[in-house]
Amino acid sequence: MSGIFEELKRRGLLAQLTDEDEIRELVNNGKAVFYIGFDPTADSLHVGHFMALCLMKRLQEAGNRPIALIGGGTAMIGDPTGRSDMRTMMTKETIDHNVACFKEQMSKFIDFGEGKAMLVNNADWLLDLNYVEFIRDIGPHFSVNNMLRAECYKQRMEKGLSFLEFNYMLMQSFDFLELYKRYGCNMQFGGDDQWSNMLGGTELIRKKLGKDAYAMTITLLLNSEGKKMGKTQKGAVWLDANKTTPYEFFQYWRNVDDADVIKCLKMLTFLPIEEIEAMESWQGSELNKAKEILGYELTKLVHGEEEAKKALDAAKGLFGGGDTENIPEHKLSDEDFRDGVVDLIQILASSGLVASRSEGRRAIEQGGVTVNDEKVSDVKKTYTKDAFASDFVVRRGKKNFKKIVL
Repeated sequence: MSGIFEELKRRGLLAQLTDEDEIRELVNNGKAVFYIGFDPTADSLHVGHFMALCLMKRLQEAGNRPIALIGGGTAMIGDPTGRSDMRTMMTKETIDHNVACFKEQMSKFIDFGEGKAMLVNNADWLLDLNYVEFIRDIGPHFSVNNMLRAECYKQRMEKGLSFLEFNYMLMQSFDFLELYKRYGCNMQFGGDDQWSNMLGGTELIRKKLGKDAYAMTITLLLNSEGKKMGKTQKGAVWLDANKTTPYEFFQYWRNVDDADVIKCLKMLTFLPIEEIEAMESWQGSELNKAKEILGYELTKLVHGEEEAKKALDAAKGLFGGGDTENIPEHKLSDEDFRDGVVDLIQILASSGLVASRSEGRRAIEQGGVTVNDEKVSDVKKTYTKDAFASDFVVRRGKKNFKKIVL
């Protein structure tokens, strides 16, 4: 019989592994104690974290124990992976606040009850290290030549790599060693861009504790792409409803590329894999249906079923000419009007559909703005208050909508 390991493979979640047979044995029998790291650089998780959160949920449901490792210590150094500059240093108070926000959001995916998942901060052991003792104890197990061959360091060497950042691999590896000794953590997951750092941790445990010590690594397929999923032209797509509304969250997934929709359904939703595989032959309007399913399932997971239904109804109302009740609203104030009228550029700017009046002007000139499905090309177009007595829906491009009310 196939187990959770085989399903993870079937869903395309696993890429590189060490000790595949042992990993299969552990996860299929609920014996894995695994960790995934999260950087507390904001007060909300974003959709780039989705794959890791969903993986933790799947493995916990199969009887395994997740550890969410918050990088409160390493966040003060900075990871060179994929970065062109150094990370801004954060205060302990900011990190503590972000950690609390993370745990609340993670609780929608994993169970932190007694004996269940753990949330651990590596500041607990990194900030009190004696540097000389650390270097004497850990340093001899790392080859500088090998480290410089790692892709993350090769990229940064061309732009300048500080010794501060060069320590990152040692500290991440030390994290795995500490988690192994403190909590029996025998497995680590991470993105394909973290492979070198993860191997460093596996090798450190085996060198320090012997080859028989369980220490295994798995990278998530396309996790670095998953991180890019969290970025749009307007910035990150957050899991916090105050930063990204449930409707905006739904629309983000509703508008994924055709080539990505089945992949996202497999990796991120909890629909039966057989049901998703049956969609692989869908084309045209059927793919739009698949995108609605994707948006609904992920919005339900993060914001609850009620908000997911509202977002779906709003999208159908907008695209199908039906009820527009659940479309996100923007309320005009008296200050938006001049001599009894408001111009379209002001509506675009005040509603957040554009960042500035000049951007609004360009959007209209380029034919990218419609009002109630009619394109507007006049940059001087104005409206009286009577225009908002009935539905007044402004669209910028294909993905950004607001219902304007007084």
